[in-house]
Amino acid sequence: MAARKDGIPRPATAAGEQPGWAQELLEHLRPAGRDVRRVVDWLAGTVHGSVALRDDTGTLVAGTGPALDENLVADVTSGRIASAAWEDGERHLRLVQVGHLSRTWALAVSRDTPFDRHSAVVVTHTAQVIELLLTAGETTAAGQRLRRASADLRLAILQLLMVEDTVAARRVAAGLWPGLLEADTACVYVVESEPARRDRLAEEALDTTEEAALVVRCPAMDGHVIVVSPREATADDLKSLVERHPDTFLGGSVRKSLARTATAYGQAVSALAVARFRPDKTAVYAERTHPERLMDPTALRGWTARLLCPLDAVPHHTRAELLATTRLGLEFTAVNTAKILGVSRNTVRARMERVENMLGTDFDDLTARAVVHLALHTQFNLQDGQAGSALEASVPGLAHLVSGPAVRAWAGELLERLDQDARPLRRTLRTWIAAGGNAERAAQLLGVHAQTVREHVRSAEPVLERQLPAAGTDLYEVVLAHLALGDLETPVFAGPVATSPPG
Repeated sequence: MAARKDGIPRPATAAGEQPGWAQELLEHLRPAGRDVRRVVDWLAGTVHGSVALRDDTGTLVAGTGPALDENLVADVTSGRIASAAWEDGERHLRLVQVGHLSRTWALAVSRDTPFDRHSAVVVTHTAQVIELLLTAGETTAAGQRLRRASADLRLAILQLLMVEDTVAARRVAAGLWPGLLEADTACVYVVESEPARRDRLAEEALDTTEEAALVVRCPAMDGHVIVVSPREATADDLKSLVERHPDTFLGGSVRKSLARTATAYGQAVSALAVARFRPDKTAVYAERTHPERLMDPTALRGWTARLLCPLDAVPHHTRAELLATTRLGLEFTAVNTAKILGVSRNTVRARMERVENMLGTDFDDLTARAVVHLALHTQFNLQDGQAGSALEASVPGLAHLVSGPAVRAWAGELLERLDQDARPLRRTLRTWIAAGGNAERAAQLLGVHAQTVREHVRSAEPVLERQLPAAGTDLYEVVLAHLALGDLETPVFAGPVATSPPG
């Protein structure tokens, strides 16, 4: 065997040409043919015998060789001897050591006829090829384990950021990706593609950003890759990635503090709804006018404190846990929220049911979900300790908050966009919301087919520039617009302190 530049032995004839069996053996080193079991089967056919490959525990890995002296096999796999040959009745056997990183395996070959020079050479070189394949396989497996471990750590960091535990997130990231989360602010991006192409896009995103960003395969949406980055250049990096791939879209958030990663993620997902209709397939969340910014901040703060007051009865850490879970649970399904938080979906449902019971409401009602979402969002964004008089009798209800001229003007402008379509999009959307987002129930109320309802709701998305079928901030703002114009009934909360309806 002559040496090749790549380190793979090259069998050669006296004339310098490879014999036929050597050509066949080398074919097993091609990427498409790297299978130890196939090599073992090939050897059995080539030497007209039976072959078995055993690992260092004596376990049969490939082939169907004869029974062997276990002590002799142990001597080979332990490295005490490199090979052995003997006769057992009418059978001729050979045992060859196969070195493999930190482990040693044994290749056993049995024939009816004695081993001649040709068959001995074939066995020896086949053992070398098997060694190369085992080493390559172990290296590949180790690389895969490392990539999985890195992916799991990146997901853990994202989960910590989503529940506002930035201290722990930085601690986890510091050891492997120094400087990744040193900045106080970052943008969140979501790359959307077909689930089958998601892994490839994630790897390309890692390469494109040079690991200067947190790249995570979304645990909730199979086609999403989430990127958290403090670098301005990341947006251009990801845009170039989207340009290279068809049917791939990019949504980005505005810059937010790390503690508000969950909010930024919601913005990026919302931007995706717009990106799907853009020629360049990308969109950045526009800092549009949010309804809560048009309300009296003092009244809004007091109303929020009054609505959420029942939760003050539980210990602080439990309250924080319930609120964090509910905030995400109102944005995603229970299953997806569980994946994001790293808990079971039963835990998510139990926590949200507890909040439902304490507030005296039903989260199957989209208006109730929108109102609680408003309260949680307000509490998170107005954490300034100014709610001391929240429970006074003068605290206004929701109806007062959403009936102001500014809010009504915003709501009118938003929903009037739907009137430009010849189809009754606005009526369908209002009925769909009242039916809890259920197309079948809405269809029964409207006297149309459920598919018609779904088509109208999807058609409303680009007009409103908001994602509707998936519950989240976009949908809840549309619900609040309907409440402001009196197109939907204000939900009633029956919590312990709700002496009067908050609306």
